[in-house]
Amino acid sequence: MRFTIANWMTVSRVPAMFIIVWLMNRSFNWAATIAFWLFIAAALTDWFDGMVARARGEVSSFGRFMDAVIDKVMIIGLMIALVVGKYFMGHEVFAMGLLLCILGREFAVSGMRMAAATKGLVVEADQGGKVKTFVQLNAIGWLMGARMMSRDFGDLFPGDDRVIISVLQWMGMGLYALSAVLTITSGVSYFRRHGHVVLE
Repeated sequence: MRFTIANWMTVSRVPAMFIIVWLMNRSFNWAATIAFWLFIAAALTDWFDGMVARARGEVSSFGRFMDAVIDKVMIIGLMIALVVGKYFMGHEVFAMGLLLCILGREFAVSGMRMAAATKGLVVEADQGGKVKTFVQLNAIGWLMGARMMSRDFGDLFPGDDRVIISVLQWMGMGLYALSAVLTITSGVSYFRRHGHVVLE
């Protein structure tokens, strides 16, 4: 197997995640801004790697597998960092509860896929799973964007104008809650269609 450009783009999200999490927990000037834009770059590679692989005729089983795994690792890692970093305006307990539901779903679906693989079956990601991932990435982006505006651009929003930052924060929290709902419902959908592989 050749390690293609698309594969390098996919794998690059792992070190990017560690750097982003480190920056999210730093208080020096522009740390939040760098973390936000590095996250945007990492999220874009999730779209570009598949496009590059198809354009170059380099689609592989390894690439599909690693793309799915690394997406989950990056998203869960950043969601944990959001909860630990107090990005939820005092609602961290609720956010952690949603995160545990998301983790439970991801482990359950991954286990079902492994059970299916032992029987020679492949459980592909469906449209619901793709929408779920898109909303999760948006939720992370809005929450990180709110922190960036508050810490590095707070002088632009004096007094009552800081309501804009609160709107960004609530948008992120709303999308975070929606992503948890979509994660659970897409998991239910997976088990309705493929649950027989673990129930036989």
